[in-house]
Amino acid sequence: MRTSRTGRFALGLTIVAVPLVLALLGPVFAGEPGPRAASFTLGDAHWLGTDFVGRDVWRQVLHGGRPVVLTALAATALAYLVALPVGLVCALTRYRWLEELLMRPLDVLLAVPSLLLILLAATVFSPGAVGLALLVALANVPDAARLVRAAAAEAAARPAVEALRMQGETWWRTAVGYVGRSMLRTLAADAGTRLTGVLYLVATAAFLGVGVAPDAADWAVMVDRNRTGLFVQPWAVVVPAVLIVALTTGTNLLFDAALDRGARRGPRRTEKEARP
Repeated sequence: MRTSRTGRFALGLTIVAVPLVLALLGPVFAGEPGPRAASFTLGDAHWLGTDFVGRDVWRQVLHGGRPVVLTALAATALAYLVALPVGLVCALTRYRWLEELLMRPLDVLLAVPSLLLILLAATVFSPGAVGLALLVALANVPDAARLVRAAAAEAAARPAVEALRMQGETWWRTAVGYVGRSMLRTLAADAGTRLTGVLYLVATAAFLGVGVAPDAADWAVMVDRNRTGLFVQPWAVVVPAVLIVALTTGTNLLFDAALDRGARRGPRRTEKEARP
């Protein structure tokens, strides 16, 4: 069983390493753009061929991963930056009206599909990369806040929290020092699946032209703009598509294996700490 967990961890790390390294370090090694050639051609010093406007596909691949990765990471971080305080306040407050005030608007947003929300916002204004990250974060806040509230409410119902209140501990120490630490595993599990979903959402939005220029060096845009030449020059579509799938699949496997390892170590630590 341990070999299986280690194998899944190594497999996830291997899968995610390739697109992640290309996304973060690719622009450093991309070099200067060369002269454009004919559209959708192979050879002629372009070992992955050219794209729909004659640009070198390999150079576009090296530049195209960073927007996807950075936007997804920023959107996930922003979603938790809002969801954590909202969820903790709702779980620990004794004022029902405050919980209603914070959660009811989020329930309205939760009823709207994430991609539809982004497309509706894109009809009002044209978001750039920062705007896309904010929209994706906004779409993820309601679900993340409800999860944080549920996990925090379970921890807040324990006798230890009531004991902390009776001792006169501050709200901050109770919320962060005890309740926050108690739900770290839940948040870590959610972060893995949420980051995968955010990556798909960012890639889909970029594929539909939201947040990026039509000819931007972006893996999702490359798939969209080059699909007309799929049967003539497939590498312009296949390579960025495979990299997006590898990034999401590898991230999911990595988090799953890491959390499974932590879950099996957790009971042993608890039993050890319980001994007199």
